[in-house]
Amino acid sequence: MSSEQTAIDIKEMLRNRYGGHARAILVPERCCESQISCCGTTPNGVNAFSEGLYAVAELDGVPLQTALGTLGCANPIAVSELRTGEVVLDIGSGGGLDVILSARRVGPSGHAYGLDITDEMLQLAWRHALDAGVGNVTFLKGDVEAIPIPDAHIDVVISNCVINLSTDKDRAFAEIYRVLRPGGRLAIADVVVQGGLPEGSPVTSALRSDPVAWGSCLAGALSDAEYNKKLAVTGFANVGLEVVRTHQTEEVFGPCLPLWTRDLSRIELDAVMGRFTSTLVRAKKPV
Repeated sequence: MSSEQTAIDIKEMLRNRYGGHARAILVPERCCESQISCCGTTPNGVNAFSEGLYAVAELDGVPLQTALGTLGCANPIAVSELRTGEVVLDIGSGGGLDVILSARRVGPSGHAYGLDITDEMLQLAWRHALDAGVGNVTFLKGDVEAIPIPDAHIDVVISNCVINLSTDKDRAFAEIYRVLRPGGRLAIADVVVQGGLPEGSPVTSALRSDPVAWGSCLAGALSDAEYNKKLAVTGFANVGLEVVRTHQTEEVFGPCLPLWTRDLSRIELDAVMGRFTSTLVRAKKPV
């Protein structure tokens, strides 16, 4: 199978996975029938990456479903230093939480855009924005590798656990750089592999060949060294990575480990999975 076909398959899988999550919220009476069930206290398929990311005061006035529906891994708003009147773009905006919070911070003279590949998430985000009473928002369909926004139009690009899902990260970073104004800022949260995945490890091979691991923010995660290099090559300056949370195997996968883990050494599995971190990434487009 060609790399182009593989990328198409991964994107289709992501649309189905995250579209299903949105449908479960949009149609509550069918929630227990969905792949990502919300019948229990923790939705199936939502791992520890998404727990406890925002301060309670930050979510004051935000619709409950918006807050509970986030699938991020950290809080990019906390380090974005948004100012009144700025224009913000959230890559992979999902249910719209970070867009709503950004719109509040930049005020009526500013604007917050949300970009997502799934129709269901866009529908959900528009509904949440209406419920939250924010009007300075726009949600667009598209992905980070082809952002439907003019050059040098954005002051700040944020993203929450989405860059790892891109199948062409060089193009993704180039597109982010293109839409940022000179002096614009990048403030994203993502899953980052500290030290990278060990080559030759059966855990690494299994992760990279598991399509579900892509949707779980694992298989496509960059290492810290790769993040630094790719952003620098794109042209970004002042690149900085801050680990905010480390994770254990059960936190990453949830209570049910994938079938392919059964034949692997638990010690080796834990050693590799312990490299996955929730990390904040900052950078700046030079003036």
